[in-house]
Amino acid sequence: MVTPELISPRSPRVVAARRLAKRNFRGKDRLFIAEGPQAVREAVEHRGTTGEPTLVELFTTVEAAERYSAIVEAARAAGARVHHASDAVLAEVSQTVTPQGLVGVCRFLDSPFEEILAARPKLVAVLAHVRDPGNAGTVLRCADAAGADAVVLTDASVDLYNPKSVRASVGSLFHLPVAVGVPVEQAVAGLKEAGVRILAADGAGEHDLDDELDAGTMGGPTAWVFGNEAWGLPEETRALADAVVRVPIHGKAESLNLATAAAVCLYASARAQRPRGPRA
Repeated sequence: MVTPELISPRSPRVVAARRLAKRNFRGKDRLFIAEGPQAVREAVEHRGTTGEPTLVELFTTVEAAERYSAIVEAARAAGARVHHASDAVLAEVSQTVTPQGLVGVCRFLDSPFEEILAARPKLVAVLAHVRDPGNAGTVLRCADAAGADAVVLTDASVDLYNPKSVRASVGSLFHLPVAVGVPVEQAVAGLKEAGVRILAADGAGEHDLDDELDAGTMGGPTAWVFGNEAWGLPEETRALADAVVRVPIHGKAESLNLATAAAVCLYASARAQRPRGPRA
């Protein structure tokens, strides 16, 4: 049995971690919270562009330290400060109703937009005017699953490091490059210069996704631009795209939510870009 350190909820370390619930403190410290074994495991394995470990600090209960001993030991081996604490202390730094016993403090990991362009991406998700953190994290997860090369959050979208966004990404935040705070005009212009076709996803789009697939126009480098959950993309953003594409509704549903539409669009592009022939 590991003897816990006596960390008070008023401890400076606990206070510093707790304040990361607020965006202005996250931006000032360039740190964010990742909770649960999956996210912490990913954070332990992740390295920044200069090679520094992403996880800098870990709070864990005694029970969680025993259950997830491999994660805790890997965190310690990577140089993270590990604090064994009571359930009360974990509740102070956690952003969930039922903490899972592991709360990590991580360095920001977003990539410069210029680096994403230099890598000549083939599939990119651009979140323009996406305000719901859960949707942002879920689209990031969809992009990861579809094999996208990068995600871009414009300056009009939600904070990437919002705790709800981090949780909704289910670890995908640590898997692919993400640029943040890029004006949508700059994002589109840069991607076009890199040879990427811009498709705006909109339920009222004049182009049908099925027709685009049948026409064979989706095999090249593509960036999908996704808009606000309630009102979609503004006209000025739609005008930047090479085509505005709608996901066809074959049944009686009125529409698809943002994350579902994003998954359909991204997988359609991934399928179109995949070399033909039998799978290995």
